[in-house]
Amino acid sequence: MFELIDKGGPTMWLILACSFVAVVIFFERLFNLHRAQIKADDFLKGIYNVLRQRNYVEAVSLCDETPGPVAHMCRSAILHHDEDPERIRRSIEETGLVEIPRLEKNLGLLATISKLAPLIGLLGTVLGMMRVLLTAQQKAPLIQSGDLMAGLWQALICTAAGLLVAILTYAGYNLLVMRVESIVLDMEKSSGDIMSFLAGLQRRESMGSE
Repeated sequence: MFELIDKGGPTMWLILACSFVAVVIFFERLFNLHRAQIKADDFLKGIYNVLRQRNYVEAVSLCDETPGPVAHMCRSAILHHDEDPERIRRSIEETGLVEIPRLEKNLGLLATISKLAPLIGLLGTVLGMMRVLLTAQQKAPLIQSGDLMAGLWQALICTAAGLLVAILTYAGYNLLVMRVESIVLDMEKSSGDIMSFLAGLQRRESMGSE
């Protein structure tokens, strides 16, 4: 392994640095997205049971104890439960605007690495071929195959490494994007559900006061 890295030349270290950053970002995002994606339906059922008892403080505490944007949006809605539906909707939207960038954190960098890696590999390939031509010029007219191997190894290893890092990084990026999209769908559904529920509570409270 280390022999191949050494044969790949200095460009290989750039590719390795890209792969290290990609691995760190992928697992950090995977862990955080896993925590953020809760069972929204079960969570809302628990919140509804508490809200039916008019225990808004406990409902907010449940939201605080639950990770993820769905819980944060529900918390925002509950804090404005006694206001008009339009204000509740705006508070949910404002929370969503904060939460979505958190979900997408560093995904752009991961996509950039997936595009840069093959270009860096191509750079290593070009440098390797230049090394071959320079050796051929220096050794001419008595050129042996062994004289050209170092440059050819560098060209091939950099190409393969750049493509491998790009393929794996792009696959990881798409996996994370799908997780984000799934969480965003949960956010949209849950926000509509909690708004409808709070509107129903307001109607029942107003009817009861009459």
